[in-house]
Amino acid sequence: MKRIQYHQYGGPEVMRLEDFEPAPLGPDEVLVRVRAAAANPMDFGIRAGRMKYVTGRRFPRAMGYDFAGVVEAVGDRVTRLHVGDEVLGGTPIKSAGAFADVVVAQEKGVVRKPGNLSFEDAAAIPTVGITALQALITKGRLQPGQAVFVHSCLGGVGRSAVQIALAHQAMVAGSCRGSARSEARGLGMDPVVDFDFDPASLAGGFDLVLVTAGTLPVKAARTMLKPGGRIISILPTPANLARSVLPGPFQVMTARPVTKDLEEVARAAGRGTLRLPITRTVPLSQAIPALTELEQKNGTAKRGKLIITPN
Repeated sequence: MKRIQYHQYGGPEVMRLEDFEPAPLGPDEVLVRVRAAAANPMDFGIRAGRMKYVTGRRFPRAMGYDFAGVVEAVGDRVTRLHVGDEVLGGTPIKSAGAFADVVVAQEKGVVRKPGNLSFEDAAAIPTVGITALQALITKGRLQPGQAVFVHSCLGGVGRSAVQIALAHQAMVAGSCRGSARSEARGLGMDPVVDFDFDPASLAGGFDLVLVTAGTLPVKAARTMLKPGGRIISILPTPANLARSVLPGPFQVMTARPVTKDLEEVARAAGRGTLRLPITRTVPLSQAIPALTELEQKNGTAKRGKLIITPN
């Protein structure tokens, strides 16, 4: 069996497609034959060592978190999933390993895939979907009829948040590059503004401002809030973490592997109310060049997911 892994933290040059043997299953783990896996920006940051305080210094380390596939084996305490189930999910940050023929994941981070959802579409949603859901609903406590502003509304988390908020009968506005405003409006948002918009034009208009990219000043977000509104950021930078412990509307959120939340994301995808565009699909044997190209474009690539499938 093959997977993409690396033997030291660093740039794209450290990635290798190598033989491996999956670790023995723990009692709460499942072994999944991967049918599709999806790349996320965090894949590159973790490989570069930006979270080594969590991931540690044991090598080789595997790459990839989001996947969809078929359960091949289950641990002794696994009861919700069974061999043969078609599933989607994510691995823990410390282990990773979705860019592979098979992956080991914790049961709580894996749910059944809706039958009408392709493996490719299923693999695209776990991390971004659960992050958006928990930011809006768990942390932001968004209610039907409220107004939400999504900064960087066409990124993976931003696009997911727009769709989830609309499905919860919220009114949604957002920001994106000027050249993409028509695409953003097509999702059902109004208004849609450029990244360099004047926040005074939207003063006091929103119950919730969701920050998914680091280009929105906190002062601007505060300007847009209604009294009692909340600012939720998914960017756990030191400055944001320090700001979030102070009194006020600003809070930082990091996603957690909550099974019921992932099940809700999967149901939304099955209903067609949550979909992420896929711009490229490559086999595992060609994944390293594709991942390298995506990383080097640094967000300038066409919006959408890179999907990795078996050889």
